[in-house]
Amino acid sequence: MQNKTLVIVAHPNIETSKVNKRWIEELKKYPNEIVVHELYSKYSNGKFDVKYEQIMLEKYDTIIFQFPIYWFNCPPLLKKWFDNIFTYGWAYGSSGNMLANKKIGFAVSAGSKEIDFSEKGKYSATLENVLLPFKLTTLYVKASYCSCFSFYGAEDEINFNQLESSAIEYIKFIKKL
Repeated sequence: MQNKTLVIVAHPNIETSKVNKRWIEELKKYPNEIVVHELYSKYSNGKFDVKYEQIMLEKYDTIIFQFPIYWFNCPPLLKKWFDNIFTYGWAYGSSGNMLANKKIGFAVSAGSKEIDFSEKGKYSATLENVLLPFKLTTLYVKASYCSCFSFYGAEDEINFNQLESSAIEYIKFIKKL
């Protein structure tokens, strides 16, 4: 097992991203501690190398999934990745325990404001509610759920200090895991 953290990034258009693109730039400043794996650049055709992905997951004790919230879910390629990579007999089932005891966390950007993701907000649900299927998936594969780092208001005008602060806080979040 490697002490490094594996960050699996799923953003369909990273070049136009503000938040996720900045987070990746910050992550890459720590190559001895963090490995960044960008799904959309590696698998633009949507065809995964399942064995490669599984071996990579097996190497790391801490895994972060980073993505923008899309229709209150993850981008489609990441959903397909979970469906293809977390296989019966490998990730779950009577003999599937390859992710057991690993630490899994999430880093997400939401276009809407934090107030919208509250019981009394626009969506009548918190971001934690929206991400519940990911928490349940983590628990189903016998891994440890390590919470979520989030950025709200990604569709709004973001000031430079806010973006820089979030990138630094993201690294702190990862280092605490």
